[in-house]
Amino acid sequence: MEKPIIETRHLNLFYGAFQALIDIDLNIGERQITALIGPSGCGKSTLVRVFNRMNDLIEGVHVTGRVLVQGENIFANDTNLITLRKKVGMVFQRPNPFPLSVRDNVTFGLEIHAERSKPEYDAIVENSLKDVLLWNDLKDRLQDSALRLSLEQQQRLCIARVLAMKPQIILMDEPCSALDPIATLRIEELMQELKKHYTIVIVTHNMQQAARASDYTAFLYLGELIEYDETKRIFSAPKQQRTEDYITGRFG
Repeated sequence: MEKPIIETRHLNLFYGAFQALIDIDLNIGERQITALIGPSGCGKSTLVRVFNRMNDLIEGVHVTGRVLVQGENIFANDTNLITLRKKVGMVFQRPNPFPLSVRDNVTFGLEIHAERSKPEYDAIVENSLKDVLLWNDLKDRLQDSALRLSLEQQQRLCIARVLAMKPQIILMDEPCSALDPIATLRIEELMQELKKHYTIVIVTHNMQQAARASDYTAFLYLGELIEYDETKRIFSAPKQQRTEDYITGRFG
């Protein structure tokens, strides 16, 4: 792996007295898909939300250790969270389009942060929708409510909304959990296109999805990083017994 775009060193996270992440050391490479797997409550979503400090919004959270994004300590006192969250975008479990038009959903972040000039918006909307393979379907429906789209289209639109902010990293917290199997495969195909330009970290409970879609896989259990390796090695020859037990369905 070349120099990682995300590094964690002795990362610990507490919700009050409960320790959710325990001494996590992890390097995530640029322009690859990294899957975080493990049973419910193991720390997957907590870990992915560390990378853009979404956990800061939860009362009682305390973090120790270091997290570097592009070599910069994101917990430094002078970290600008707006800048960080533009660099590290987030896509959630269920599609969450705003009750606005398709176009206004894509430009929402630009409007909030006064990013780019208005004349640039048309090109940004077109390019963002092209990136998620929605432009041909929606170019004549830009003023339609986003809530009228199918679930798959809504999730693609949410990804387009992130892309409009020009991130380097896209975090996906179980982005296919509300989708049917066909739509899930289409989102996975989209991820393969996006990784040509972006680094993707995906939380998934779906072992088949992790095996199909990711380049590297991290297995977490009870807040600890048990094993991290190339996905093909994790699923064909894991080094840890707990990893093998999980991916073969013996627990979880």
